[in-house]
Amino acid sequence: MLLSFDTATPRVVAAVYDPDEDRVLASGVAERSMQHGEQLAPLIASCLEQAGLDRRDLTAIAVGVGPGPFTGLRVGLVTARTLAHVLDLPTYGVCSLDVLAVEAVATGAVAEPFLVATDARRKEVYLASYDADGHRLEGPVVARPADVATAAPVVGAGPGLYPDAFTRAVGPTAPDAGWLARAVAGEHVELLDPEPLYLRRPDAVAAAERAPAKPVS
Repeated sequence: MLLSFDTATPRVVAAVYDPDEDRVLASGVAERSMQHGEQLAPLIASCLEQAGLDRRDLTAIAVGVGPGPFTGLRVGLVTARTLAHVLDLPTYGVCSLDVLAVEAVATGAVAEPFLVATDARRKEVYLASYDADGHRLEGPVVARPADVATAAPVVGAGPGLYPDAFTRAVGPTAPDAGWLARAVAGEHVELLDPEPLYLRRPDAVAAAERAPAKPVS
């Protein structure tokens, strides 16, 4: 059984997934902003209870690595590493923007090249570009919406926050833990170490050192 969770956005999501049956057994969302630390452990416990499982039934952990704010990401990644150590489980990190891209393609929300844009605060977005099959082409980077304005489809919270820059909003708007699990189980995304993907200047490798994501036309 695969436990998945993501704390890269204002909401906390978790799910328990059965890869043999390709089925989400339980999922949950907690949306009290800035309280990731208080919400994640109870949410995981609730999902396990709904699924009728004990944490000893788990076989792997999948966790969103961002990009996102330092505090939220730290909560999720510390939890993932702690559980993996205690339970001796493999842990897979996934770019949270990739999870949105996988869901958008799988549900038919997009059928052409597109962008994923999420809230980076400070009037900026986290941005990456994808081909029609959901494979990441460039990014993620931090950008000002006006600098990356596009008429292409845009997945994520960005269009709702900056409709003048992103005029073709398509779902979903936030990462879903069930889709995170499916993406890992099906190997639809690049699997990463459970380390935080920080893009905010000057937290990690500055965005200027990364190739900017080019809006698709």
